[in-house]
Amino acid sequence: ALTVRFITRRFIGDYDPTLEMIYRHVAVIDGEMVHFEILDTAGQEEDSLQIEEKIKWGDGFAVVYSVTDRCSFDEVMRLCFLINHLHASPKRSGTAEQPPVVIVGNKKDLQFDRMVSTQDGENLSKALKIPFYEIS
Repeated sequence: ALTVRFITRRFIGDYDPTLEMIYRHVAVIDGEMVHFEILDTAGQEEDSLQIEEKIKWGDGFAVVYSVTDRCSFDEVMRLCFLINHLHASPKRSGTAEQPPVVIVGNKKDLQFDRMVSTQDGENLSKALKIPFYEIS
């Protein structure tokens, strides 16, 4: 839903969150035309090779968890570590420069179902030195 919202500027409430999709999108950012290929994983990776290949594919990452799902939050640190580890090798692109990563807590409007506090997200963000946002 987050990816579709970014591309279409509309909220689509009815979608299949278990389908993996690649979206292509062009946007003007800071006066420059930017071509996006967004891999929206379903978060259903069965083994570490699958997730590693997807991480190697990416040039930037939004690690999204649901504030109503503690298990999804618990995966954030592992995913950020994998991103850092897999992109640390200078063999990948000729440099060891880290890709941009942001942590996103989704569904902040569902306050009564919240299992992860904003403070939890902020603390993890500070510990990993990665920007953090909560969205709805």
